[in-house]
Amino acid sequence: MELLSSDMSREELRDILESLHDRYNREEFIAPDPISIPHMFVDERDQEIAGLFASTIAWGNRKAIVTSARRMMHYMDNAPYDFVVNASEDELNHLRSYVHRTYNGNDFRDFVLCVRGIIARWGSIGALFESSYKEHRDMRRVLSEFRREFFMAEHDKHSEKHISSIDRGAACKRLNMYLRWMVRRDDRGVDLGIWQQIPMSALYLPLDIHTGRIGRSMGLLTRKQDDWKAVEEITATLREMCPEDPTRYDYSLFGLGISGDKL
Repeated sequence: MELLSSDMSREELRDILESLHDRYNREEFIAPDPISIPHMFVDERDQEIAGLFASTIAWGNRKAIVTSARRMMHYMDNAPYDFVVNASEDELNHLRSYVHRTYNGNDFRDFVLCVRGIIARWGSIGALFESSYKEHRDMRRVLSEFRREFFMAEHDKHSEKHISSIDRGAACKRLNMYLRWMVRRDDRGVDLGIWQQIPMSALYLPLDIHTGRIGRSMGLLTRKQDDWKAVEEITATLREMCPEDPTRYDYSLFGLGISGDKL
């Protein structure tokens, strides 16, 4: 990728980001991306559970992620909500044979039971997120509360590594990506936008090695570490360009980072 001129105006940079957004935020983006997993379903209860599991294993090669996430859905009989709520002990134990990199079958089983606990207490994952946002009006507090609520169910400590902790300064890339999927609403057909009680303006950029590298090359980010402080810095910059929907530019940065396209 070619570096941008350091004397480029904010308006010129915004125009570039908008152009990149238009290039990548389109239905063709869905099939090779983990967001294709919640798109497999029509029922919102299935979508939010499928999205959580798919986003949880979303690191590394996208093709391998999608393949493994589809296998997760197969383990849950391609009916994630019904499985989470009603799976028998034998069905839960069958999950132990699953593995995706460091996410193993015991993690899978624990996650099903953790989601089951959220549904029992809140009715749905979305209800927890929306209620938490209504109370705090701050996605940082919401991310922290979600992790605490999630691990209220009995679980092996190993599974905790798969939900990043904002309280420890993690970038929470996968949670922020999941929130983008569930909250963002536009006419492009990629993000699902089913949680309408959380405004898009409240979202934070899903920062990873790709978006961090591209963000720095474009002058959007100065912090060297890809941590929560970097998330706040780059999201604040993007909010200046689009206050109502800063994570629209996730398509711009992530798309350019994985495609190798030139500006």
